[in-house]
Amino acid sequence: MKRQINTLYYERSGISKKPDQLSKIVNQRAERLTVEDMIKSPFSFEFLGFKAKDVVYENDLEKALLDRLEDFLLEMGNGFCFEAKQKRILIGDEYFFIDLVFYHRVLKCHVLVELKVDEAKHEHIGQLKTYVNYYKKEIMQEDDNPPVGLLLVTNQNRALVEYAIADSDQQLFVSKYLLELPSEEELIAEIEREKNVLREQGVVYGMEE
Repeated sequence: MKRQINTLYYERSGISKKPDQLSKIVNQRAERLTVEDMIKSPFSFEFLGFKAKDVVYENDLEKALLDRLEDFLLEMGNGFCFEAKQKRILIGDEYFFIDLVFYHRVLKCHVLVELKVDEAKHEHIGQLKTYVNYYKKEIMQEDDNPPVGLLLVTNQNRALVEYAIADSDQQLFVSKYLLELPSEEELIAEIEREKNVLREQGVVYGMEE
């Protein structure tokens, strides 16, 4: 939308002798939303009223998010449609429960969310990978895109995540969430940490660098 505004698409469409052809060209050139675009980190759940020092259990966190579903969906971003909580699936002769299931109407795929009240662990990622594989085989429709797995944790544990999903052909993401907004000092420190990580990955900030 920003690109179309900046390129005066509305004005050009009004004076064009072939508006349909112009629309076709614009749509072909439009940037498409990707899965990476819709997943952010960190998510902020300060609207729940919890404090970072509070002892919060997974069931309490899930209930609080669903009680404030409108705020939760706004924080998740555009396109998320809530579908189920504690979605029961049968694998072999054992039942499993997926914390939250969304359908993304823009990307046309299911998004499976697992909530954890601690840092990312390899068993969390393995669990989520299993759920994504199940949905891909048993639930995904012909006109759906492959399901996405999102693990929400208090600490991403980047090194572990990098190795845990390195050989996966599934779309798995691990994002951090905050129960309260950080102070100015904490925010600056977090930004510096993120910059250092990206710098190590080859991303350069500013002309002076």
